[in-house]
Amino acid sequence: MVIPDNLTPVVVTADKLEPRLNQTFVEYAQSRGFVIDPARVRTPTDKPRVERMVQFVRSSFWTGETFADLADAQRRVEVWCLGRAGMRMHGTIQCRPVELFRLEETPLLLPGPVEVYDVPIYAICKVHRDHHIEIAKALYSVPGNLIGTRVEVRADRRTVKIFARSQLVKVHPRQAPGRRSTDPADLPTERAGYALRDIDHLKRLAGRHGEHVGLYATALLGHPLPWTKMRQVYALLGLVKRWGPERVDAACRRALEAEAINVGLIGRMLERATETEQTTPHTSTAPAPATRFARDPGEFDRKERSA
Repeated sequence: MVIPDNLTPVVVTADKLEPRLNQTFVEYAQSRGFVIDPARVRTPTDKPRVERMVQFVRSSFWTGETFADLADAQRRVEVWCLGRAGMRMHGTIQCRPVELFRLEETPLLLPGPVEVYDVPIYAICKVHRDHHIEIAKALYSVPGNLIGTRVEVRADRRTVKIFARSQLVKVHPRQAPGRRSTDPADLPTERAGYALRDIDHLKRLAGRHGEHVGLYATALLGHPLPWTKMRQVYALLGLVKRWGPERVDAACRRALEAEAINVGLIGRMLERATETEQTTPHTSTAPAPATRFARDPGEFDRKERSA
């Protein structure tokens, strides 16, 4: 396919020796099986035969004609190509173009495409601190060593390919807007559970610090929407890191006995060092002091008084 070098949708940067082509059009040419050969700017000798046919079509077919619609023009130009244009004796090749086409060109033609070409999306995206990039309003994970850098992305209807310095580093299935595709291998071990909302992983993580810590985390996550309570469990794990697993386990045991499921309560118990205190009921038997306006009990005697 010979094209002018100044056709900007195809030629991004014109150059006599190394023109830079539009990547989307290059892939389209590869998928359809034709080659792009850009002509040099202001060099008529690069494409004389292609341009010469424009004058012939204009003078022989278009001049003086009117068409009802596009379908009418298409039908009539096909008749013209097979008749007037195709059966004339060509001055350069010294034969009829239709006969030469059927003899040499037809056997080389590829079958026509049966599917509509899937036009890809190209973008340059920054890898954020959460190990993801955003493309077409969806999120895709990227290996952690690329955080803060910019990567090249190619997305079609089926896959999203991510390149770093022209090297393919990740392939994801295409997601709808608002969805995400996360590979756990792209995330640090300590963050994978939170990013993937893995409730069972979080329960196991809490259970490693003590039996009652695990039971308390299970009680926190016993909610119709357990992922909304994940931050509370992470706060509980933060208390383990600050105060140690033994003290937090003791505080969780005491709170479970009182059926008090509140991470803030655990924190206050640890700050006051009351996680090991035993709660005993108040058993004082001392009579209550008489109050100023108390009535004599005899006034409430229901026996009938003598007249």
